[in-house]
Amino acid sequence: METTRHFTATTYVVNDGATALHKHDRLGIHLPPGGHVERDELPHEAAIREVREEIGLEAELVADRADVETPNGRPLPEPAHQLLYDIDVHPDGSVSHQHIDHLYYARVPSRRIDPNGDGEADAEAWSWYTPEELRAGGFDADVIALGSEAIATVDDTAGSGRSGV
Repeated sequence: METTRHFTATTYVVNDGATALHKHDRLGIHLPPGGHVERDELPHEAAIREVREEIGLEAELVADRADVETPNGRPLPEPAHQLLYDIDVHPDGSVSHQHIDHLYYARVPSRRIDPNGDGEADAEAWSWYTPEELRAGGFDADVIALGSEAIATVDDTAGSGRSGV
């Protein structure tokens, strides 16, 4: 069986030592903003767009860029992680659909959530969590680890002169 793969982008947004998550209706788990990379869109552009649509804030990615000079190319913001998710797993163990997720960390200017995309979760579905609240909240281990890492990374770059995207 052939496996279809889609590129996705996810962004753990951080403001004042906390990250925003919402409970995904269909999956029943807490997630940060994210979604599919659209045709002719770069992963970091999708990450910023998804934040704007899902929570209505302008994200500044905290991402390194390779220090590479090339006459016909340019370095792109590097995701903090790239993850492969099996989406459609059949009883025989075969996988027909996967997501290749580009996971970014970003700072946002406020905690005022105002979704502006079609079909997005209401503002009331979102909450902000500190690392302590993530650890105490019964979240999946990856959400705890990545959310805490995002907060530490963004907080460590505040005032460091490290540029955002």
